[in-house]
Amino acid sequence: MSLVTEHFTARAGHYDKSSRWCTDLALAEATLEAVAPEAHHRMLDVACGTGLVSRHFKGHVKELVGLDLTPAMFDQARPHVDALVAGDATALPFEDASFDRIVCRQGIQFMDDQRAVSEMFRVLKPGGRAVLVHLCAYGETDKAEYFEVLRLRNPARRNFYLREDLLGLLLRAGFPSVQMHDYVSDEDVEAWADNQAIGRSDVDAIARVYQQGSPAFLALHGVRMEDGRILDKMLFGIAVGVKGG
Repeated sequence: MSLVTEHFTARAGHYDKSSRWCTDLALAEATLEAVAPEAHHRMLDVACGTGLVSRHFKGHVKELVGLDLTPAMFDQARPHVDALVAGDATALPFEDASFDRIVCRQGIQFMDDQRAVSEMFRVLKPGGRAVLVHLCAYGETDKAEYFEVLRLRNPARRNFYLREDLLGLLLRAGFPSVQMHDYVSDEDVEAWADNQAIGRSDVDAIARVYQQGSPAFLALHGVRMEDGRILDKMLFGIAVGVKGG
């Protein structure tokens, strides 16, 4: 079992409650708007997990396919997709130009991201659209501290992003047209950190990053301490690539 599969198997039962953003309807609406699905489309949800993204697209497209590696996660997605494929996003088991729309939320950070995005480009039809939705640091001044927080929360994570990194992945994959949108999610750090897959020492270490945070980090993240809770305005980059043709 890979580190990614092991981590998400441990989180599977708790995943949908592990972050406010998981079930945030406003984030779902922002994603829906970025993807711009149409009734005749065939759509792929890469790293679909428990189907948190898929459920908002069901009924908006002709066919919705979910792909994920972890059975404990994707078994929960079955009611929300038309087809479910156990597979690797870096070697998508689909023919070229198979989909009109592709979405990936919080998935490519755990894999060879450039290879995965290039695979999305390959299986996307000309004129199709791929959307990446991922947590990002605000910029150079907060990234070291924020990347440490993300590393502690998920030891399976391979990649950490600024918004421009997501755009770069799309451009290098061959997308000639890319756009970026921002979404900010208010998160309770204690609830977010305690994801059922890391130990108490790591949860406490995350809290210390905030308690000892630099002025720039605290300001960019709008960090507040309320009733013993640490609140963070976490940034999502929503990167949109449109395939030429």
